Amino acid sequence: MKKHLTIPAITMVLSIFACGNSEKSADDIMESSVTLITHDSFAVSDGLFDIFTSETGITVEQLSLGDTGQLISTSILTKDDPIGDVIFGIDNTFLGRALNAGIFTPYTSSIESQILEELDYEKSDYLTPIDYGHVCLNYWKDSFSDTFPPPKSIDDLLDPSYANLLVVQNPETSSPGLAFLLATISHFGSDWVSFWQTLNQNGVSVTSDWESSYYGDFIAGGGESSIVVSYASSPIAELIYSDPPVEIPPTGIIEDSCFKQVEYAGILKNTQNMPEAEALIDFLLSQHFQEDIPLNMFMMPVLAEAFLPATFSAYPTIPSDLNEISPTEIEANRNNWTEIWTETVLR
Repeated sequence: MKKHLTIPAITMVLSIFACGNSEKSADDIMESSVTLITHDSFAVSDGLFDIFTSETGITVEQLSLGDTGQLISTSILTKDDPIGDVIFGIDNTFLGRALNAGIFTPYTSSIESQILEELDYEKSDYLTPIDYGHVCLNYWKDSFSDTFPPPKSIDDLLDPSYANLLVVQNPETSSPGLAFLLATISHFGSDWVSFWQTLNQNGVSVTSDWESSYYGDFIAGGGESSIVVSYASSPIAELIYSDPPVEIPPTGIIEDSCFKQVEYAGILKNTQNMPEAEALIDFLLSQHFQEDIPLNMFMMPVLAEAFLPATFSAYPTIPSDLNEISPTEIEANRNNWTEIWTETVLR
């Protein structure tokens, strides 16, 4: 039988009350609620938050606010009177913007000490890493052969033989699109604009979001493009959901195109439910929640003790420093980089 880490959430919220950090009584806490605001890609198993409620008496209300950019923008606009208590889904591409906006209150979970030692992430008193993954170029294996092999490197896309095969997402409207742009900036350095100019000449397709590229232009969704910006976990998802079932994923990844995404959660400043919010952050790091992540959001858990489904044992080992750009540098340059990309690719 699989063992789960039990969170002492009831003890925690009661001790906070006892220390005078909240005006709520113990009975109030045991019968209260907490609002979790997320991006639209957030997904958990039915009944998962019932475990949290049974342990703490706290009910979770979840509110989706669009993509990551919209999530942060709304939280900034409502920071004086927040519409939620905890925010989930801020990744390292928007981390600087979120921290600079001053919308969080500090909290460090005791469970954070159990995060994977090899996970390289931005340390913060305000945000807690919850999951991670990699945006990577994916290719459809059957589109290639011994005489026409798939690209082995992102550099290969400059070859005219791969013209009209690639579909990407607009980095101004798509999180994976932005991550791939950042990967190219890190990989090519000052030559990144030249790379995109060549891609444009090679007939790169651009969509507004991941769904319209992967399930539209890409072969997996009936399109004609055999290379797409997606995730390192996409081959695993294809293996799980292929109909009829297959034993080998129909897609592969181009490893040196990958860009690591770490998703964080934080407690919003001016929350009226601080003890409940702290308990929820702890739950997001628990084995209950962490082991639910792979098969629902197809991201990787950050908790060292989290049990991985067998299919995720095939998740590729990608160097932690591959195509790395700091959140500070991203924040300082993101608008300029996306404007240059728009001028280069769309105009």
